[in-house]
Amino acid sequence: MPPLRPTAPTEAPGRGIQAIRVSAWLLGERLDTRVLEAGTVLATSPLAISTQGGSVAVVFRYGAVVLFDSSATTLERFLAKLDPLLTDRLATPEREELELLIRADTEQIVDAAGNIVQPDRAIERLQLVADVLAKNLVLSHYETRVAAIFDRIEPLAQALRETGRAGVPGKTLLQHIGNVLAIQQKMVGRVETSEKPELVWEHPELDRPYMRLAEEYELRDRSRAIDQKLEIVSRTVETLLSLEQTRSSLRVEWYILALIVAELIIAAYSLLPGHR
Repeated sequence: MPPLRPTAPTEAPGRGIQAIRVSAWLLGERLDTRVLEAGTVLATSPLAISTQGGSVAVVFRYGAVVLFDSSATTLERFLAKLDPLLTDRLATPEREELELLIRADTEQIVDAAGNIVQPDRAIERLQLVADVLAKNLVLSHYETRVAAIFDRIEPLAQALRETGRAGVPGKTLLQHIGNVLAIQQKMVGRVETSEKPELVWEHPELDRPYMRLAEEYELRDRSRAIDQKLEIVSRTVETLLSLEQTRSSLRVEWYILALIVAELIIAAYSLLPGHR
């Protein structure tokens, strides 16, 4: 995960430079945006709305929200408003705060200090920045989850190497597979962390800024790394599950064989002379 960007530029904004406070949050697995669409909508795909405090909020159905130029009070009230709209709220939300520099006289996308720079504060540019920040938070969240899954899988592989047995029931292994599939489904199906957003196709002039920001936050490389780790976890768990199922099948076969032998013994005993 790349380091968090500074919450303030290293140099004070100079003449003609505007600094906008940006606060990005990943709050839950899903966010129902239909209620928000009834308010003051500034743009769609992704949904950008105006808050009661006059700031701009860009919200995503996969549980992320990015606010621009909001005070602490506005931020607190808006997050409280989103709370009933969330599904599977995260116990510890992912967050990042930084300052977006508006500088009309430069073609920089990211300056030497790591600050994001845009030539103006047009709504589509705020949507672009929000999309990258939201994907960054999703990747950070799943990097942590995948690392935790790895920590649980490692002892199983170690036990298999040392004892030849997985040492866990099949139900636990199926739960691991479910976790992997859920992560893959969200990253590929809902968030599309490695894909260009629809906004870029509608505004071709944003292609270069998006690619530069995506490179700065290493979106594609991090998404690919998570995919590779998930593939390793999936393959490991499927191998362990297959071995466990094989052991269960062999156990059943031994039970059947024991019953057949027992029946043969009883039948032979009944044929002995003097046995009634």
